[in-house]
Amino acid sequence: MKFNLKNTIGTLALLLSQAITAQFYIGAQSGIGNIQSDVSVAEEGNRLGAALKAGYIYSLTDHIGIGSGVEISQYRQIVTLNNPMTVLKSYEVDESTSAFEYNMSATNYKEKQTLHALQIPLFLQYKTNINKGIDFNFRAGAKYFLPLKYKIEAKASKINGTAYYPDVNLYIDDLPEYGFGSQTNYSASGEYDTKGIIMSMFELGFTFDMGPKNSLYAAMFLENGHGSILDQNADKSFVGYNPSSVSDRKANGLYSTDKDAKLRPVAFGVTLGWNFK
Repeated sequence: MKFNLKNTIGTLALLLSQAITAQFYIGAQSGIGNIQSDVSVAEEGNRLGAALKAGYIYSLTDHIGIGSGVEISQYRQIVTLNNPMTVLKSYEVDESTSAFEYNMSATNYKEKQTLHALQIPLFLQYKTNINKGIDFNFRAGAKYFLPLKYKIEAKASKINGTAYYPDVNLYIDDLPEYGFGSQTNYSASGEYDTKGIIMSMFELGFTFDMGPKNSLYAAMFLENGHGSILDQNADKSFVGYNPSSVSDRKANGLYSTDKDAKLRPVAFGVTLGWNFK
């Protein structure tokens, strides 16, 4: 292909002019953020979430612009058993390769969950001036939500794991050296396996001119995930099976009991930002 210096310079000039006219922003948001699930045995409690963001908005017209950027967010919540008397069943294989039903119960079970995620938004912005130095803004679009780490810190005053071998009609409830029995003051950490999904996003707010090239942005936001961030191919016990001891049992988490569980992030709250040209 013949190199055309004139066209290349023209293209670079066009890209540079677009970058110069773009409005850049940095900001933070905070509010209620949780991971909603359809796992019937789990009950979630809302906690404060937060995010840091940076990006730009390119003006297509005086009122319409298109924006993108990058965000780092954090979701936190407490998850408990909705029925303390629940006994959850899973299927395991012992060291002799014999399959059995693993029945796990827990007293005062609680998971402290923390999710960190990378988000890449793409949105349209509508703005209009409503008073001197004050603009009304509405943003709507989508985000690619990529979980970076979904950590579990599980605790219970007591856990109890028993086994039933259907082939020989054998029930075992107290054989610690083979991983069956109770443990008090259980504490363990783990992670959920995750995947990326798409979120819808909406913001409604105002910008206040703070100078010829700077403005303060304040808004309310709502974000809703579509699809499930859980990436798991088999059901698991929420407290893992240890074939050699009743101690050191892994925290798989309540959401791991259903490989088809739908876990989606939902958040709403306020955004504060700083726009500059």
